[in-house]
Amino acid sequence: MNAPHDPTHPRVSVVIPAYNEGEHVVPVLDRIFEAVELPCEVLVVVDFEEDTTVPVLAEYAAQEPRLTTLVNTYGRGPANAIRFGIDRATSPVAVVTMADGSDDPRQIDALTRLVERGVVVAAASRYSPGGQQVGGPLLKALVSRGAGTSLGRLGRVGTRDATNSFKAYSTDFVREVGIDSRSGFEIGLELTAKARRLRRPVAEISTIWLDRTAGDSNFDMKAWIPKYLRWYRFAFGPELTVEQLRVQSARIAAQNNR
Repeated sequence: MNAPHDPTHPRVSVVIPAYNEGEHVVPVLDRIFEAVELPCEVLVVVDFEEDTTVPVLAEYAAQEPRLTTLVNTYGRGPANAIRFGIDRATSPVAVVTMADGSDDPRQIDALTRLVERGVVVAAASRYSPGGQQVGGPLLKALVSRGAGTSLGRLGRVGTRDATNSFKAYSTDFVREVGIDSRSGFEIGLELTAKARRLRRPVAEISTIWLDRTAGDSNFDMKAWIPKYLRWYRFAFGPELTVEQLRVQSARIAAQNNR
């Protein structure tokens, strides 16, 4: 059995896209390293070396060997940062969480264990019993809840919160199906929809999401809703083979990236 905090044999890779968080990232990292009991690596991904988060991360990493800073070379934006981080994860499970502190890091271990038990996507759900969203724009919350509830009940995707970014993934599954999103935070919905079309298992646990208290949100609802809608529609449909899925998801990506 690995030591509780053995950075050479992580059971989970925590991927955090960050954009000019600066000192705001410190309490988020503190809570993650305090909460995660499984052997882990934490990969914070920025888009450029001049990002204000970089010097803060360098100072933090001097005392915390489990922390690694990655400079994304796939293109700017959270989708590319998440893709880059998962591609460099060294463990069988990758958990994506945000740098704004809105997610509950105490649930990273539980999400990881669900993937270890066999699901390919484990979601932290704001809309299942016991879950809650505290704060944030009202319209964004209504759209997200409507999409998540309808996908869960009608699309039977395995979670009532397919749009939440706070999820754990089997890295083998991600590398099998690929990530086609190139902008926004629609990766969580994309991979959930792909799992549904392949009839792979998805599970959820309830979570309480808290709106960020420092810094600015980078969520551009007007620009990203059309991209979410394409993946939403994709979730409804018959079972596909991996080859069929790749063809259809590539078409969606081409539309989203125009």
